[in-house]
Amino acid sequence: MIVIEHCAVATVDGAGTEYADGHVVVQGDRIVAVGPGTYPGGHAGVTRVDGTGCLATPGLVNTHHHLYQWATRGLAQQEILFGWLTELYPIWARLDAGIVHAAASAGLAQLALSGCTTTTDHHYVFPREGGDVLAAEIDAAAAVGLRFHPCRGSMDLSVKDGGLPPDTVVEDTDAALAATKAAIDRFHDSSPGAMVRIAVAPCSPFSVTPRLMREAADLARAEGVRLHTHLAETIEEESYCREVHGCTPVQYAEQLGWLGDDVWLAHAVHLDDGAIAKLGATGTGVAHCPSSNGRLGAGIAPVRALLDAGAPVGLGVDGAASQEAGQLGPELRQALYLARLRGGPAALTARESLALGTIGGARCLGRADELGSLEPGKLADVALWRLDGLGHAGIADPVAALVFGPQAPLRLLLVGGRAVVQEGALSTVDEPTVAAALARSARTLREPR
Repeated sequence: MIVIEHCAVATVDGAGTEYADGHVVVQGDRIVAVGPGTYPGGHAGVTRVDGTGCLATPGLVNTHHHLYQWATRGLAQQEILFGWLTELYPIWARLDAGIVHAAASAGLAQLALSGCTTTTDHHYVFPREGGDVLAAEIDAAAAVGLRFHPCRGSMDLSVKDGGLPPDTVVEDTDAALAATKAAIDRFHDSSPGAMVRIAVAPCSPFSVTPRLMREAADLARAEGVRLHTHLAETIEEESYCREVHGCTPVQYAEQLGWLGDDVWLAHAVHLDDGAIAKLGATGTGVAHCPSSNGRLGAGIAPVRALLDAGAPVGLGVDGAASQEAGQLGPELRQALYLARLRGGPAALTARESLALGTIGGARCLGRADELGSLEPGKLADVALWRLDGLGHAGIADPVAALVFGPQAPLRLLLVGGRAVVQEGALSTVDEPTVAAALARSARTLREPR
């Protein structure tokens, strides 16, 4: 049993319960008690964690990422999305399982150090000679110790067929569907407390045929797994959909069966009122990626309107080639700021931003019954943030300190009751070793033999 006490607690439960001085108790992989004051139990074998000066929250949930991109950071610095992709696709065509493992290890380690306990990854580049890249990132997640929802992506619409990616990185439609089915059979765990769950994730309207989109949705629903794709990220995508499909991206998604409470969409920046209402009415989730949208100049997602419409909204770091920091914790502040740039200072509160990064993300992944809040019976995915240092001292409201302040160091990060970060350092993998492997992989991609 682990007892965290003498800390502020923000449960992010339905009532918004908070304690200025409280405790969280973990038994095995579950939370068994949350409340004010010191935990009254006195069991033998209890590990007590003094959380003085700290804030306990649910572990953060990352709803959109591309871990392989950690090996290609800092490129295409002034490009919009389409130009950025055009420059990077030929480099990504040289990916292999070793490079993906190194990049995923680095990205997952950085996520853990920024308070993330559950993350997705959208992997859609499968070079023909690249080996088992999906297994490589799943192995990396097991080593780092994060709860992992890899999305088996796919692309079958290359430049010669009117799409954006080069021929070298697309798959045959039937092969992509078969590989997606095989990934579900091999890796998906539907049991309670699962550490790995697969989602079906064709890449985007400009890299995937309508047939693959439609049949991928059918496959996911037949297998009982979730659906994920990029949608409405840029003005250029809007123009593409109108020109090629005669409709908006959200209308196109609806035609193909890609709206529903088993779907979450990455970005959803360019939405009209009708599209926002449609996402809310269908319960379609959105992965809001504020830093990536800013880096590529894509725009500001209508988060306030989406929340008001009833759509689940979570936060996403997105790939490190368009969000080089790779940290989820600071996205709480970025989401708050962008919402206020779009809608004024009342558009989003600090607590709503924390909810985006926790229970909102859990809703997108279909795991709000297990993740996203500190409540008895839920999985023991807990972040204990230090707020007693220079960057946060003097801010009386601990949630405001976390969200408005700089990235807070972690006193402790638990995933299913297991310590992944202790006193700001990883306890599962060696950070210098991970960094060195990433540097080697990045050089290999930049300087191919």
